[in-house]
Amino acid sequence: MKPEHPSHGRDVPGGGDPDARGAPVGRRVLLGTLGLGALGLAAAPSLQRGLESLLAGAADRDPTGLTGLLPNGGGFRYYSVAASVPRKDARSYRLTVDGLVDRPAAYTLADLKALPQTRLVRDVQCVTGWRVPGTPFEGVRLSRLLDAAGVRPTARAVRFTCFDGTYSESLTLDQARRADVLVALRMQDEDIGHGHGGPARLYVAPMYFYKSAKWLSGITVTDEVEPGYWELRGYDVDAWVGRSNGRDDAPTS
Repeated sequence: MKPEHPSHGRDVPGGGDPDARGAPVGRRVLLGTLGLGALGLAAAPSLQRGLESLLAGAADRDPTGLTGLLPNGGGFRYYSVAASVPRKDARSYRLTVDGLVDRPAAYTLADLKALPQTRLVRDVQCVTGWRVPGTPFEGVRLSRLLDAAGVRPTARAVRFTCFDGTYSESLTLDQARRADVLVALRMQDEDIGHGHGGPARLYVAPMYFYKSAKWLSGITVTDEVEPGYWELRGYDVDAWVGRSNGRDDAPTS
């Protein structure tokens, strides 16, 4: 398995508005600087708290993604493959559901919050090796949004786009319907902030974190899997963490 993508995945993801596109960050830059992240792990908690507040503002301005190699106080790293990421709030945020569906829809943040919420507590695992154990995520099961849209019989996959204008991801329809795949609105018992992909992000609990696209803006039902940003650069399309930590067994509820 190749290392997880620098900005969308680790705490990774991206992409949506075409007028907000930035230059993608090369994977070589990431791999050549991973040592910074390892050094950051030794930082004292007070330093990490300072870094967290600094990186929250810098993450959407750094075209290199190097700020994303430093950990914040929660154990996550900030990443973005775009030079800048616009900010969305309850007034401006929209999530569209379209493609091979009978009832396309556009959800506001209030719409999503009004739907039944599911809470999952799982380890977050990055393919580069770092893990944040027992991380709570809350949100709407993706299957609920797909059912509401009326998926057509020819559908086989789901593509996700993001309002950073660059990042994308895909799942098979069966994967997307799992009970442990969410459109997440809360993380670590707080509303998801901009640095972690808010106000809404994809959360694919049983897969490496680059599949959990941040800044989610579009869900498109398709007839085949379309490789996402990092899969086009050599990452595995099926990114199961593996049975070694129990992450690939669908929950029963």
